[in-house]
Amino acid sequence: MIDSGFETTSLRMTLLLLVTFQAPAADVDRIMDAVVAIAPLAMGKYDRNAYQSAHGIERYRPLDGAAAGAETELRRRPGTVEVSFELPDDQTLAARVVEAIFQAHSYQEPVIRIQPILASRSKGLDDRANPNRWWNTTGDWKKVAPVREEA
Repeated sequence: MIDSGFETTSLRMTLLLLVTFQAPAADVDRIMDAVVAIAPLAMGKYDRNAYQSAHGIERYRPLDGAAAGAETELRRRPGTVEVSFELPDDQTLAARVVEAIFQAHSYQEPVIRIQPILASRSKGLDDRANPNRWWNTTGDWKKVAPVREEA
């Protein structure tokens, strides 16, 4: 099923590439600026679409040849996040985006993954009568506080 898409009344399931990387939260804006300089990450009438996880703890131990030098103790780095976004199924574009992530990233060995996926794309039908759409109910998007990064 993953080799082709399909349609429903309201949307298309399209073959795309899911790109995921891990980075310190403080680095994400710089990395994403490098990504959107190559690919706008468009989805319908929106661009710069990506998802960023909550802060987690990255675990690793530098070995011989690592920039930090070999260590015996396991390192734990808090404040690491995972970011994911979708690209068209285009290997040349994916290669350019991966290189941009690598160049903007602060790690010697950044964690970057690419997976083929089927992803939804709305057909843009008139949803004014759908009571489940936020713009038809509370308009709460205007009341949401901005996301604040923790140190």
